[in-house]
Amino acid sequence: MAFQELLNQVGSLGRFQILQITFVIFVNGLIISHIIMENFTAAIPSHRCWVPILDNDTVFDNDSRTLSQDDLLKISIPLDSNLRLDKCRRFAQPQWHLLHLNITFSSVTEPDTEPCVDGWVYDRSNFFPTTVTEWDLVCESQALNSVTKFSFMTGLFIGGIICGHLSDRFGRKFILTCALLQLAITETCVAFVPTFLIYCSLRFLAGMSVEPILMNSNLLMLEWTRPKFLAMVPVILSCANSIGNMVLAGLAFFFRNWHHLQLAMSVPIFFFLILTRWLSESARWLIVTNKPQKGLKELRKVAHMNGLKNSGDTLTMEVVRTSMKKELEAAKTKPSPRDLFHTPILRKRICLLSFVRFLLTLSIFGMSIHLQHLSTNVILLQFLISSVSILLSVIGHFVLNHMGRRISQLAFMSLRGFFILTVIFVPQEMQTLRIIMATLAGALSSVCIGISGLYTNELLPTTLRATSAGAIGMFGNSGLILAPLFMMLATYSTKLPWIFYGGFSILNGLTVFLLPETKDQPLPESIHDVGNDSFRQEQLWVRVLTVRWKPYLSLDALPFYWRQEKFWVKYLEMSWCSIPQPGTLPNFWIWPL
Repeated sequence: MAFQELLNQVGSLGRFQILQITFVIFVNGLIISHIIMENFTAAIPSHRCWVPILDNDTVFDNDSRTLSQDDLLKISIPLDSNLRLDKCRRFAQPQWHLLHLNITFSSVTEPDTEPCVDGWVYDRSNFFPTTVTEWDLVCESQALNSVTKFSFMTGLFIGGIICGHLSDRFGRKFILTCALLQLAITETCVAFVPTFLIYCSLRFLAGMSVEPILMNSNLLMLEWTRPKFLAMVPVILSCANSIGNMVLAGLAFFFRNWHHLQLAMSVPIFFFLILTRWLSESARWLIVTNKPQKGLKELRKVAHMNGLKNSGDTLTMEVVRTSMKKELEAAKTKPSPRDLFHTPILRKRICLLSFVRFLLTLSIFGMSIHLQHLSTNVILLQFLISSVSILLSVIGHFVLNHMGRRISQLAFMSLRGFFILTVIFVPQEMQTLRIIMATLAGALSSVCIGISGLYTNELLPTTLRATSAGAIGMFGNSGLILAPLFMMLATYSTKLPWIFYGGFSILNGLTVFLLPETKDQPLPESIHDVGNDSFRQEQLWVRVLTVRWKPYLSLDALPFYWRQEKFWVKYLEMSWCSIPQPGTLPNFWIWPL
C-alpha cells in the first residue's frame, strides 16, 4: 500500500489521469455497445409466410386483382390464438369461402395449413435487412437467433478466463492492445460474412476480446488513481457505457442495414488501437512484479505530464525501493493462480464475488440483449435508457461517497429488480408506464456494473488482481451464457424469464453484506495486505495487563499507627478491550482469544 506515497509525489489526479480517463471513457463506450448491438443487427421484424397469390407478381388472377390486401391475407394466412395473422403457417390452398363467413369457422371444416415452405415476408418499416431476415432465423429457426447471442457470450466467458492470468503476467497495456486488435479485425469481418456459421464463429472471437479490453482499461484507470477519487470510477464507466449506447441507438436510426451498422461500430476501433501507443503501463503493477526500473520510468513520465518536473527528478530508485520495500521483497517469489485460494480470507472473497458476478451478469445482460421483448420501439427505449443512466450515475457518485459500497449496491440492485418485476406485471395497455419502468431498470444496470467492478477491484490485491478477476469471470460469467438461454423459458410463460432476472437482481444486492466495506480504504498490494485489511475491518478483542494504584484500607491487616492514613499499593489489573489495529498495543501485552 506504500505505492500511494509515490503516486502523491507524481500527482494522483492531474493531466495524465484526465487523458487516461478520457481514453477509457471512449473505449468502454464503444466496446460495451458491441455486447447489445444485436438488439439492432439481429432484430426480429414482423413477418408472415410468403404466399403466391399475394407476393408473386407473375400470378394473374382476375379474382385476386379485384380484392384488397386485407382480403387476400384473410384467405391466405390463418389466425393465431390472439386472433392475429399467424407468423409461421399459411393455408395450403386459398380459402375463398372465408370472405363470406365473416371469419366464422364453425360451419366449415378446419382448413389445412402448412409451414412457410416458400419463405417469409418481413415488415421493413422499422428495420431493413438484419441477420434474421438474411438467414430467415424465425419460426422453427428462431432458436438460432439465441445461438448467435450464446456464441458471443461464450466468447466473453472464455476471454474472462484467459485474460486475467495473462494481464498479471504480461501487463495491462500489452493485453489491452492485443485485444483491441482482435476485436477490430473480427467485428469488421462480421459485416462481410457469407454464411451463418462464419458469423457465429467471428462473433465468438469478438466476444473473447471484450473482457480483456474492459478489464485492463479499468485497471489502468484504477491503479493510477488514489482512493479518495475511486468513487468516480463507476460514475465514469457508467457514463461511458451510456454515451456509447446512445451513439449506437443514433447510428441504428440512420443505418437500418445491419452490414452498415456493423461497420460503423467496428472501424473506429482501429483509431483507438493507434492511441494505445501513448498509454502508460501501470507502475503499481510493474513495481510489485519486480520491475522497479520500468515502474520508475512510468512514474517520472506521469510526473512530467502532470507538471511536477521537480518531483520527477527527485524520484530515484532509492526512493522507490525504500517506499516499496515489502512489496519488492514479496515480488521475488512470483505469484501463481494457486495463491488465489491460499488464504481463507481471499478464498472467501473470490467465492462470494464469483456468486455476485454470476447474478449480476445473468440479470443485467439477460435484460440488455432482449429489449425488444419490452418495447416495440427498441431504438427509442435504448436511447431513453442511456440518457437516464447518465443522471443516475451522477447520483450514484454521491451515494457511494456517503453510504459506502455495500449499501449502494444493495439499494441500486434492489431497485432494479423491483422495476423489472413491475414491468412484466403492468398490463400491455399501459405502455407509458411500462416504458418508464423498463427505462429505469435499464439505466440502473449501467450503474450497478460500475459499482460492482469498483468493489471487486478494491477487494483484490494488485499482484493477483487481474488473475483474481479472471477466476471470478470464469465462475461468474457463466451467467453470460445462461442469459440468452433463460429466454427460452418464455415458451412456458412470457413472464417467467423476467421473474428470474428481477429476482436475481434483488438477491445480488443482499449478497454483498457478506463482504467487508472498502470505502476510503487503500488498495491492497499483496495477499498479505488482504489479510491485514480484513483484520482491520473487525474489532480485535484483547486482554490488557494494566498497572494501577489504589488505597488499601483493611485496618486489621495494618499496624495501628498506619490506620489513620491511606496505604497505597500497586496491583495488576487484567481487562478486555477492543482495538482497531493490532499495532496499537505492545505485543507482550496482548493475549489473543
